Amino acid sequence: MNSNKEGLAFIIGVVLIAVTGICCGTYYSQHKTQAMQSNIESAIVKGIDPLAVRCAYEQGDNVCIAYAISHGKVDSQSLSSKK
Repeated sequence: MNSNKEGLAFIIGVVLIAVTGICCGTYYSQHKTQAMQSNIESAIVKGIDPLAVRCAYEQGDNVCIAYAISHGKVDSQSLSSKK
């Protein structure tokens, strides 16, 4: 009977840790998305290219790499040498 209670307590503890982790990850992701949305809206008001703001948050995204190349921020030779 005692080991049954210990097993149940262990399972409840593991479930609580998992649920807490999922909730924290969801909150972090949602907060990051809201911050990016706010910064993009602010950039539009100021006349800054919203894609440049989006690319400030993303790293290694193909759209951002193409954007950087088209605006002369990165040359294509340095990108191919990093691969």
